[in-house]
Amino acid sequence: MDPLTLGAFVAFSTIIVLFSGVSVALGLLIVSTGFLMIFDGMRSLELLPEILFGKLDNFALLSIPMFIIMGSSIASTRAGADLYEALERWLTRVPGGLVISNLGACALFAAMSGSSPATCAAIGKMGIPEMRKRGYPDGVAAGSIAAGGTLGILIPPSVTMIVYGIATETSIGRLFLAGVIPGLMLVALFMAWSLYSTWKSGNRELLATGNYTWKEKFEILPRVLPFLFIILGVLYAMYGGVATPSETAAVGALLCLLIAMVIYKLWNPRDLWVVLRDSTKESVMILFIIAAAGVFSYMLSSLYITQSIATWIGTLDVNPWVLMGFVNVFLLIAGFFLPPVAVILMAAPILLPIITTAGFDPIWFAVVLTINMEIGLISPPVGLNLYVINGIAPDISLKTILMGSLPFVACMVLAIILLCVFPGLATWLPDAVMGAAV
Repeated sequence: MDPLTLGAFVAFSTIIVLFSGVSVALGLLIVSTGFLMIFDGMRSLELLPEILFGKLDNFALLSIPMFIIMGSSIASTRAGADLYEALERWLTRVPGGLVISNLGACALFAAMSGSSPATCAAIGKMGIPEMRKRGYPDGVAAGSIAAGGTLGILIPPSVTMIVYGIATETSIGRLFLAGVIPGLMLVALFMAWSLYSTWKSGNRELLATGNYTWKEKFEILPRVLPFLFIILGVLYAMYGGVATPSETAAVGALLCLLIAMVIYKLWNPRDLWVVLRDSTKESVMILFIIAAAGVFSYMLSSLYITQSIATWIGTLDVNPWVLMGFVNVFLLIAGFFLPPVAVILMAAPILLPIITTAGFDPIWFAVVLTINMEIGLISPPVGLNLYVINGIAPDISLKTILMGSLPFVACMVLAIILLCVFPGLATWLPDAVMGAAV
């Protein structure tokens, strides 16, 4: 059978299996095993255990559970509420300071936790009731938090970037740096829209702010500054040549646990057990998907599907940007139904040869891919962040949350367009800090 036709069968079968309700990792293993047995015979199964466990034989993978522990220890405390309160107190005299506080808190908490749902939950519990109490429209209150939570997979340290780096054998350090400027750009776009929509509502009282004394402003800083210092320390250790990403993640996880115990009195063994238990569950899930995706990639390569697609793309007389447009549409659709980690691990073996053949930078593409995944987090039918917000504020309808988040989707699309016009937004900082990529 022609490899391209076979690839279409593989894609169709994968969609059917995943929509049947099985887990992503198990679904990938079922599809991979089935096609290998049919086209390569039973002997091909002898290699599967070696491929499955060999994919996990990578020291860089240690950074995933460490960063997850780092985020879980922060999410289990009042750090999110304190961060929100600190920003509210310091930005109280800025017009529209409350909505800016929410988005700023989302950005900072996302950088500390690396988790979009955790960011939505931690900041939303404080931010949404406070904004609604002051008269902000429900759509702005819910949509801004839902969108701000998506920053967790873009602003470093990001588990999604680590997974992309491992799947494509790309420098994780460069990927982290590549997400900084686009992440800040998204925060600025989100803030600009929130302020505009608030001003457009015509209610000037929404821009009114409260007053806090200098004592009230400074007394809350000791609770949040240690976490911010950890982020800066992690980035310094990584880019200052002090430690590898995995070693840095381990130190960061330990320090976050210690700060949670010292500042937030997280001494109860049951609370610590919950942090480690939940971190282990999430880590095992991600690592199982990585291992299964390794088998899936082997199947695609063994049946010459990946090579044939890359060759076919190379022979097309199509403008590279038209091709990139189709890739973005594919990523958007995939992000509507699957979690970011699954999309990256499934799509990377196919997309990487395509984008490199078309002349695009893999580091730049990682940022574009991640923003596409962010859109999926606030878009139906899955839209995980929408359901997290609905759980926090059940009296706000899912439709209202969705309509409130749509303008932020437009901001993300604008960010992708800006990255296409100015790719240096993603590539300049990695090149400036680590030197030009060879």
